[in-house]
Amino acid sequence: MSLDRSAEVPVAPEIADQAVRWLVELQAGADSDSMRHAWERWRQENPEHERAWQQIESVNRRLKDLPGALSISVLAGARKGRRRSLKLLVALAVGGGAAWTAKDANLVREWMADYGTKVGERRTIDLADGTEVVMNTDTALDVKFDGTNRVVRLIRGEIMVTTAPDRQSPARPFLVDTEQGRMRALGTRFSVRLGEAGSGVAVFEGAVELRPADNPAATLVVPAGRQATLIRDGYRDLAALDESSDAWTKGMIVASNMPLGVFLAELSRHRPGRVVCAPEVARLRVSGTYPLSDTDRVFAAIERNLPIKVERFTRYWVSVKPRQPS
Repeated sequence: MSLDRSAEVPVAPEIADQAVRWLVELQAGADSDSMRHAWERWRQENPEHERAWQQIESVNRRLKDLPGALSISVLAGARKGRRRSLKLLVALAVGGGAAWTAKDANLVREWMADYGTKVGERRTIDLADGTEVVMNTDTALDVKFDGTNRVVRLIRGEIMVTTAPDRQSPARPFLVDTEQGRMRALGTRFSVRLGEAGSGVAVFEGAVELRPADNPAATLVVPAGRQATLIRDGYRDLAALDESSDAWTKGMIVASNMPLGVFLAELSRHRPGRVVCAPEVARLRVSGTYPLSDTDRVFAAIERNLPIKVERFTRYWVSVKPRQPS
């Protein structure tokens, strides 16, 4: 008995692009008898056209199920990001609409985020209420203000938030949401960084209330000068604030007897590609203040000061190894 593997074969990008454009046109109010006949002819011209259409319809259904009701009709009517939306839909259709995963959902959120930064980029945005948000490298976030709340959802990366008194309604709380839970600002300046272990929160002024997603009754107020990690069922790592943890907002990385492996992992967030550190040198210690805007200069500096060799195979692959005796 043979199995139909057609659903596992990616759709050609150019055909997926055609399918996306047909769906956008049909759902953007341009539907007419002549257009519908042309769309039906296109589907019948080639079996791959029909397969692409089925996949993009599957993507459309799954988008509608996502939080925020991200549907094709919404994307088609958006005043900004239309080209980005189309590219996203093509990417999902090429990948196969039938196999929807959490990774796909995250991809949608990241591509459709209200604000974003590239690797190595930092950006400052001023919100409608006067709050300032500084975005670190490779960060994506959404902003939603309504009559009840002021909400920033951090999808990826790291932000520094300096809240301001609400210009419209002093009673609206300022909230930062992540996958792990919710942070409520209590007149404050604080940072939030998404990581594999949870959402790291560092409070520089005021205080921040943490509310875990799976245990909302277990709140914790983190005061100025402290930091903690919010996880889905609680929090951990409550400790004194690392005073240099906001150095990235000034375009710097500050190391004080930091293991080289940890230092390089942090540095790699600010340059495209991959940085590999050999285990033999990962425990060497690094101290100093280094500019994030010129990571090649940083590599040159640590190579002069430590018994290491920095090898560049391409601009996107850097390997740090022990220096061989001359």
